[in-house]
Amino acid sequence: MNTTISTAYNYKVVRQFAIMTVIWGIVGMGIGVLIASQLVWPDLNFGLPWTSFGRLRPLHTNAVVFAFGGCALMATSLYVVQRTSQARLISDTLASIVFWGWQAVIVLAAITLPLGLTSSKEYAELEWPIDILITLVWVCYAVLFFGTIMKRKMKHIYVGNWFFGGFILTVALLHIVNNLELPVSAFKSYSLYAGATDAMIQWWYGHNAVGFFLTAGFLGMMYYFVPKQAGRPIYSYRLSIVHFWALITVYIWAGPHHLHYTALPDWAQSLGMAMSLILLAPSWGGMINGMMTLSGAWHKLRSDPILRFMVVSLAFYGMSTFEGPMMAIKTVNALSHYTDWTIGHVHAGALGWVAMISIGSLYHLIPKVYGREQMYSVALINTHFWLATIGTVLYIASLWVNGITQGLMWRAVNEDGTLTYSFVEALQASHPGFLVRTIGGAFFFAGMLLMAYNAWRTVRDAVPAESEAAAQMTAGAHV
Repeated sequence: MNTTISTAYNYKVVRQFAIMTVIWGIVGMGIGVLIASQLVWPDLNFGLPWTSFGRLRPLHTNAVVFAFGGCALMATSLYVVQRTSQARLISDTLASIVFWGWQAVIVLAAITLPLGLTSSKEYAELEWPIDILITLVWVCYAVLFFGTIMKRKMKHIYVGNWFFGGFILTVALLHIVNNLELPVSAFKSYSLYAGATDAMIQWWYGHNAVGFFLTAGFLGMMYYFVPKQAGRPIYSYRLSIVHFWALITVYIWAGPHHLHYTALPDWAQSLGMAMSLILLAPSWGGMINGMMTLSGAWHKLRSDPILRFMVVSLAFYGMSTFEGPMMAIKTVNALSHYTDWTIGHVHAGALGWVAMISIGSLYHLIPKVYGREQMYSVALINTHFWLATIGTVLYIASLWVNGITQGLMWRAVNEDGTLTYSFVEALQASHPGFLVRTIGGAFFFAGMLLMAYNAWRTVRDAVPAESEAAAQMTAGAHV
């Protein structure tokens, strides 16, 4: 018995990250609903600087991307790397440092951003002391992940780990380069770059934060949990390898499409557009690979809401990775840029792809790391699925309509060259869309509350100590 326990997987850190994923999801999405409501009812800013839209919006993005998304990635990657390597994490102490260090980053973000302590860089707003902490925690995470792969008992490295590994290495590079800055006080710094160079570095970072944090990492999740939940092998292992190399080769070049019609050199804008269009191929290759994994298992969708979460997430992944290259075309971008269409596109990926694949994966994972057969209530999972799906559709459809309306109104001119509509008139026309967006966000948030209750009831009577040993004893047959 002692031998079994000593060689059991480290599920403690997986449990910690899984629970915090749910908690930070509620926090981040709750703030999202609040700031969406502020656009409908401006009095909800409360006349206070730290509750204004401008302060809470970066808090929302950091909470959903790095707190919710980051914890989901760490929970799943540290679970998958042990299962597929048939090896325990190399260090329990290092695992604990990664967990508590990442929570410290999140708490510091939650304190500093409402206070207005920000570098003002999209998805990189945190100031220099927190940036250093992020770097240290990320190095520990990389050592923990790759160290476990190095001690694997399987010769083969499963493709899901390729995506997790690619995400870890690339995000490290992106973070360090974009956050090179000159501190001028304990909580203020200025970028080492200037002008158009600063903008280009920022969107090289910003779009690849989407490409590697919010895409490659979650594809690692998809390549493990979709086959496991479907009970089928991945449709094409060869396609998954082609998908990996094509994605990481092309994605890194797509950032300039955020800077069309700016001071950025035209050749760089055109290169970003071309690479964005090419990116459609590997993106859809991965989506098709995930979908085709269900060949012979489509009937399971009738009774398995967890699998439904995963399949619908793949559908949104396919849709948003078609929409992105289309919006990168200069003529389309001339209409869409700076409008709500862009925000709708981001949330098609963030809610439809990232959140739904994370939720499905957690519903699969939580019972396993707590020694339970399944989640407390399948009916609640089903209700959550419909709340999330309807909420996402309401959200993105309302912002598509808003975005096209705004783009057309802003470019309309009279015969004498003056603008036909004022900005306020475009804002008034957007108000119904803001309301529908808020309702859609509230639906999604309500689903997260159901998930929290379901998770609480699942773990309340669990025997987590037994899950590691049971998993280890069956590792050879069930990775």
